[in-house]
Amino acid sequence: MRLRLPMRVIEFPRRSLVMGIVNVNDDSFSGDGTLDFEMAVAQARAQVSAGADVIDVGAESARTNRGAVPVAEEIRRFRGFIERWEDVWCGVEARDEPQIWPPVLSANTWRPEVVEAVLRMGKVELINDMGGLPDARNARACALHGAALLVMHSVGEPKVPHVHQQWEDVMGAMERFFEEKLALAAAAGLPADAVLLDPGIDFAKQRDANLTVYRELGRLQRFGRPVLVPVSRKTVIGEVLGLPDPLDRDAGTIACISAAMLRGAQMLRVHNVDAAWQAVKVLDGMA
Repeated sequence: MRLRLPMRVIEFPRRSLVMGIVNVNDDSFSGDGTLDFEMAVAQARAQVSAGADVIDVGAESARTNRGAVPVAEEIRRFRGFIERWEDVWCGVEARDEPQIWPPVLSANTWRPEVVEAVLRMGKVELINDMGGLPDARNARACALHGAALLVMHSVGEPKVPHVHQQWEDVMGAMERFFEEKLALAAAAGLPADAVLLDPGIDFAKQRDANLTVYRELGRLQRFGRPVLVPVSRKTVIGEVLGLPDPLDRDAGTIACISAAMLRGAQMLRVHNVDAAWQAVKVLDGMA
């Protein structure tokens, strides 16, 4: 299995990649967002120093109790960070030999106007589309610019709560979803080796559905594509442990990293990169 990016190819099997989260916004659920570009760069630089292979920068949170950021403002926030991207890793040394270097820059966004604008800026190698690829536009933009596309499983529009969504067979529905999205991306001209899959933990899923996804994550290996699992500080962790504050959920996040890696996850999206890197390195050593 390989992941084709504009500037390199990542071959699997290899140690699972750690994706660090940088929020250039003021409403992150985890309380770590900032509208100060220099502070955002400093956060990303610390994550790269701690072992992040990928930095996933977002200009609006996925919280459904807040409205969407205007398109022009989202683009402005992305530009402020992307223009400073080299400052994130120049002069920093990789934590160890397997770390992807220089790190991959991922843009977490879903509206086609923003995707196109971000890709035209250069430097972004991966689009993290939490919109679930409802049509071919984001896949077509990635194909045009040579970027990779991460497709997340969900239902309905982003920024809208789907707390009443119930599943008789969440994994069966997810497999059908990814079959359709992979076909859509291929028809848009995006090579199969430029697509990743995200099971969308907490998105249109309640506690039992989320736990089922962790138990049966290995079923997604049938697609032959890298699987990213957004494990960090998720609501399901808080529900299991009775921890309403996301900042208290890092230990539960490590448990989710272990479960995901044992079932074949190739990438983990996290806030606490240092703890995740240590967990991934130890688990890889046991493989």
